[in-house]
Amino acid sequence: MAVWDDLVGQERVQAQLSAAARDADALVTAQAAGEEGDDTSKMTHAWLFTGPPGSGRGTAARAFAAALQCVSPDRALGGVPGCGFCDGCHTALIGTHADVQVIRTDLLSIGVKETRDLVRRAQLSPAVGRWQVIIMEDADRLTEGAGNVLLKAVEEPAPRTVWMLCAPSLEDVLPTIRSRCRHLTLRTPPVAAVADVLIRRDGIEPEAAHAAAVATQGHIDRARRLATDPRARARRATVLKLPLRIDDVGGCLKAAQELIDAAAEDAKQAAEETDAKETEELKTALGAAQGGRMPRGTAGAMKELEDRQKRRKTRTQRDSLDLALSDLTGFYRDVLALQLGTGIAIAHDDIRDALDRIARSSTPERTLRRMEAVIACREALEANVAPLLAVEAMTMALRAG
Repeated sequence: MAVWDDLVGQERVQAQLSAAARDADALVTAQAAGEEGDDTSKMTHAWLFTGPPGSGRGTAARAFAAALQCVSPDRALGGVPGCGFCDGCHTALIGTHADVQVIRTDLLSIGVKETRDLVRRAQLSPAVGRWQVIIMEDADRLTEGAGNVLLKAVEEPAPRTVWMLCAPSLEDVLPTIRSRCRHLTLRTPPVAAVADVLIRRDGIEPEAAHAAAVATQGHIDRARRLATDPRARARRATVLKLPLRIDDVGGCLKAAQELIDAAAEDAKQAAEETDAKETEELKTALGAAQGGRMPRGTAGAMKELEDRQKRRKTRTQRDSLDLALSDLTGFYRDVLALQLGTGIAIAHDDIRDALDRIARSSTPERTLRRMEAVIACREALEANVAPLLAVEAMTMALRAG
């Protein structure tokens, strides 16, 4: 299994990364022999992966990192780096390679302190591998100060350090940083390709895999969760009933509250196990007594952990809410398709009766306004508007059409 096998529907990007991995391998080999590298090499020290959610930005970065660390003997015989079986590929893919650092945040932003730690690491030579690779999966969450810290490292990298930044779009990264990176754009994977991966890799029944891939419109992680997690299917069913429950003001306010409560419950379920484990590990590290009594001077560390967990819970709740709004946008997209008679595939064919009912009772113009209301709600949440107020405003706008 080559490292590129999980890169679904991204043939053009795969070809570019494979060519860069070959040039990187030749560069390291030449340097080891005391020779100069090729000036026309496709390898560079900083990469920026952009694409819509579910396109596999992080997957592409990790696959590229594995190819850079590939130590397969087949390379000497003309084989392409990225075999997927050697120690370098395997450890890079599972996250245990000493020279591959993957940064993903469960908070709302990445601050200056964390970025400075990364920059210091980037100055080190590879410990066991061929390159020092730093993958930042949430580069769009860098604060302005953190971005300025990162800029210096990207401008003047260590000789064998590679930065890989991932973000939804170019506009989510500081212009000074993106101008110093080689940019690769990933597309939304085809539905058939996503279904095939779910069948091959996750052992999901073909019918369920196809239904999940269609419902999520090619978002790989969401499709996998929808096909394997009953709670995800229940949450989606609740969200897709919302357009039928906003006939009056009371219905709008109730639907908004239920949407917020569902997101909060999702965040709570995701946090409970992780928070308890983190708290217990910290207490043990700080030398807590058998009965749970903490040593003096440790209250600050516990408070810092609690604050971090609170921020993580806030982000998880917003991510869950954003996922619900994405489903709602897809619902109205299907309604619009039916109203215009486009003949394109319907993503939510399992609730065709509800789609037909909304399509018959409104016009394409009203549907477009409703989609704009959902988008406005997402923008309001990004601007830190209180979630309940933002969702209530959205449901009222959906009712008005």
